[in-house]
Amino acid sequence: MRIRNHRDFWSGVLFIATGVIFMVLSRQYNLGTAAKMGPGYFPTILGGLMAALGVLIMLPAFSSRGPQVRVDKMDIKSIVLILVAVAVYAATLPKLGFIVALFLLIMISSLASHEFKLTTSLISSVVLLVFSWLVFVKGLELQFPFLPTFLTR
Repeated sequence: MRIRNHRDFWSGVLFIATGVIFMVLSRQYNLGTAAKMGPGYFPTILGGLMAALGVLIMLPAFSSRGPQVRVDKMDIKSIVLILVAVAVYAATLPKLGFIVALFLLIMISSLASHEFKLTTSLISSVVLLVFSWLVFVKGLELQFPFLPTFLTR
């Protein structure tokens, strides 16, 4: 068997691995039954469905009639910038608040794009800040600092 579509193959592998990890980690919880579900029931079923979906995604990669697709090289700079953006958000949220942390997240992660433009990123930041404020602060009433701590005292 020869892999013709590497993108589908590796996507399937990722789904299968994630599903198996969920199933293995959920073994520490009581599974229960379908009528009386325990805390491990949902992650186990979800992991199994995810692994099965991975198999369905991976199988066409071996088809001789399918297109020949290679996986492009990974852009390490973009991956690192996205991870740094998430880490900065997590580190700054408690002290600098939601507005500053989200602004930093959007600006740093937008640097990962090959089509970065400052004006587009600033507009996106404002739109996403307003939308996030409406959803998380007003709609869901989540309790996290909205403004930096030095402004709220």
